[in-house]
Amino acid sequence: MSATWVAIVRVTHKGKMTKAKAMEILNKDDIPCGPIVSMKEIAEDQSLRATGTVVEVDHPTRGKYISVGNPIKLSDSPSEVTRPALLGEHIDETPRQVPGFTDHQVPKSTIPARPDHRGSRRRSKLP
Repeated sequence: MSATWVAIVRVTHKGKMTKAKAMEILNKDDIPCGPIVSMKEIAEDQSLRATGTVVEVDHPTRGKYISVGNPIKLSDSPSEVTRPALLGEHIDETPRQVPGFTDHQVPKSTIPARPDHRGSRRRSKLP
């Protein structure tokens, strides 16, 4: 059985056998196996999109891109994958969600200094 497995891996690696054919042969001998797929194959697999395993997200600066969907699927609690926030996008409304904060305690659209690519500190500007 092990010689058969090694031969199948070598032939598949050289492109002389498809992944599906190799899996069919290995499964007949109860050898656990699965295909190694590329990112392109994942992005183009319509069954992954249909189940929400892979989703397309629209981003204001990046455009549309493929992302991983929520792996937990609950019939009574559907979830939606959304884009990440832009730097400083929620700076005004987030503190208002904290109990006890008043409007005069909320910062006026400022973002704390962060290191730039040269290691110095600078102030970021909101988009």
